[in-house]
Parts: sequence; structure tokens; C-alpha cells
Amino acid sequence: MDQYGEKEVRDAETKKMLTSRINRITGQLNGVKGMIEEDRSCTEILIQLSAVEKAAKGLSCVVLEEHLRNGLVGDIQKGNLGSIDEVIDLFRKFQ
Repeated sequence: MDQYGEKEVRDAETKKMLTSRINRITGQLNGVKGMIEEDRSCTEILIQLSAVEKAAKGLSCVVLEEHLRNGLVGDIQKGNLGSIDEVIDLFRKFQ
């Protein structure tokens, strides 16, 4: 497992999917910035920010799932049960 900073190898398809999600979130945030610059209503801005928040949470879920599937399982198979504590820590921070 990564132990906060070690690299994890991702295949090209996963990188592409994660990058695509990040680009979408970046576009949404740029849209919010434009809405503020255009003096749009707080209601409209809050609705868009809610969409950004949901998209970021979705991205977090995908990364967490990848971490569990690719890191935790391998570590447990190797007898590294300390990785379970790391995952518990992640869940606490993820809330």
C-alpha cells in the first residue's frame, strides 16, 4: 500500500479516466468562477458548487476503490495487516 506518499502504478486506462474526471471538475470550477465574475445569483452558484462537490466525491470514491482493490488486497496476501489501519484512517478522513 502507499503509506502516504509512495507511488502506486496505474494503468493507462485508469489514468485516462481519472484525468477525465479531474478535467470535468476543473471545468465546473471555472464555470463557477465565471458565474461569480458575471454577478450571477447565489442560488445558481450554490447549485453549481453542489455539482462540483458531488463530482469530487465521486472521484474520491473511484480512487478509494482502486486503492482497496489494488493495494489492500495485495498487502493482506503478503501478511501486511498494518494496511488495514491505513484504510481505517482513510475512511475517517474521507467522511
